[in-house]
Amino acid sequence: MANLNKVMLIGRLTREPESRTIPSGNKVVAFGFAVNNRKKNAQTGQWEEEPVFLDCEAWNSGREGGRQLGDLVEQYLHKGHQAYIEGHLRLDQWQDKNDGSKRSKLKLVVDNVQFLEPKSDGANGEGGTRAPRQAAAPAPRKPQAQPAYTPSDDSYGEQDHTESSSSGGGGGGDEIPF
Repeated sequence: MANLNKVMLIGRLTREPESRTIPSGNKVVAFGFAVNNRKKNAQTGQWEEEPVFLDCEAWNSGREGGRQLGDLVEQYLHKGHQAYIEGHLRLDQWQDKNDGSKRSKLKLVVDNVQFLEPKSDGANGEGGTRAPRQAAAPAPRKPQAQPAYTPSDDSYGEQDHTESSSSGGGGGGDEIPF
């Protein structure tokens, strides 16, 4: 039986990336990400945007040479920035500290990222999993639908839980030209 666990999303960061080093020495950078689902309102017949909030992790392990993915996310992506990310889903499970109940959450482990925000100096910031390209003039881009989420929206709360037992190393992926 074949299996496929691949996610491709364009959305915006909902919080600043936060890094931590796990006991094995690997660095992981966690951040929130929001994408929109479009649905038609049955009463009005109008299309509406429904935001979906995800917890993401970018790991420094599994990369050969060059910059590590977690370091790139931490350095170049910030709350409100738009990005294209590829990854796979992982189920984290833990014991709730307050009532002892078993909890779980799906996370997106990032395998590849493409920066869709221009650099602060005005140069084009698209660059796959490498540092953003140094370009004199930005390349033309197709207009993209903007998510309904705005960086000032702080309605997404993060749950506190202990380290998962899964290894979570992020592998490499092919760069997608956008």
